[in-house]
Amino acid sequence: MMKAFLILEDGHVFTGTSIGSQKEIISEIVFNTSMTGYLEVLTDPSYAGQAVCMTYPLIGNYGICYEDQESLRPWPDGYIVRELSRMPSNFRSQDTIQNFLKKFDIPGIAGIDTRALTKILREKGTMNGMITTNENYNLDEIIPKLKAYNTGKVVEKVTCSEKSVLKGDGYKVALLDLGAKNNIARSLNQRGCQVTIYPALTSAEEILADHPDGIMLSNGPGDPKECTSVIEEIKKLYQSDVPIFAICLGHQLMALANGADTHKMKYGHRGGNHPVKDLETGRVYISSQNHGYVVDTDNLDPKVAVPAFINVNDGTNEGLKYTGKNIFTVQFHPEACPGPQDSGYLFDRFLQMMGGNQ
Repeated sequence: MMKAFLILEDGHVFTGTSIGSQKEIISEIVFNTSMTGYLEVLTDPSYAGQAVCMTYPLIGNYGICYEDQESLRPWPDGYIVRELSRMPSNFRSQDTIQNFLKKFDIPGIAGIDTRALTKILREKGTMNGMITTNENYNLDEIIPKLKAYNTGKVVEKVTCSEKSVLKGDGYKVALLDLGAKNNIARSLNQRGCQVTIYPALTSAEEILADHPDGIMLSNGPGDPKECTSVIEEIKKLYQSDVPIFAICLGHQLMALANGADTHKMKYGHRGGNHPVKDLETGRVYISSQNHGYVVDTDNLDPKVAVPAFINVNDGTNEGLKYTGKNIFTVQFHPEACPGPQDSGYLFDRFLQMMGGNQ
């Protein structure tokens, strides 16, 4: 087994064994608390620019089933696990995680104390780190590089390259792909919608010229404030009277387009067990989440939008309803199935909103 090292910007070094590719990477180190769904985590474009530590100790025990991918390839820069299952067992399994990481040239490290790592990230906040197999590493040289790392403009990296259509005979939905998980388009398509998927940098004019019944803004990676040109287009979409539903990054960009602010959270929400409360009904739903930034509601003008959901654990904003507009946005992932179908009703609510435009 080849040794590998995870070096954090505060000087912590974890020693384990190399899994996947053996290239050296610098990335933002984040943790995900899901017990299952590791393939969905790996193929979620929102992880571009990050290396993911799985807090559940055994990963890979049901193998890889390619039809469960949320996009065509995995996006994290690196993968960190306590123990990698060497012999997956499942009737749907087509491959092992080890081969999957190698095939897509993603380096990883196994055999480290992921609980200790997670506690450091929770106490000190998300940090940058390096995964390397070089035993002669020099901390004095590496740490300044780690501190200088920035995920940068990752939306452009993960969005689709051209427009595509999922045929349907119901409402016409325009989906702006900021790093969309496949299940968003699928959830709409299963409800009869015809979904047209647009690259992230498409102009509002082009989207509106196709006369959609509704517009969907997807999830995606990185700091929402980096998406300056997308925010300008979203302002124009907001001005149109087309119903809009936005998830995760889309929710943050709609807020920024309307004068709200966002900030980076200490260690984010990533996992399939986050309780969110619907402020209208008082019901709490278990949601799947993946975000490191959050919308500030302190200076939110109620004439523009009001909070619609909050996180039960830490009180942060999980959704907004826009005043006098057919627009609502959520921070969590209603298309994922943690509850299992708990918040799927939000797609039905979006269909009702489009009812006025058919």
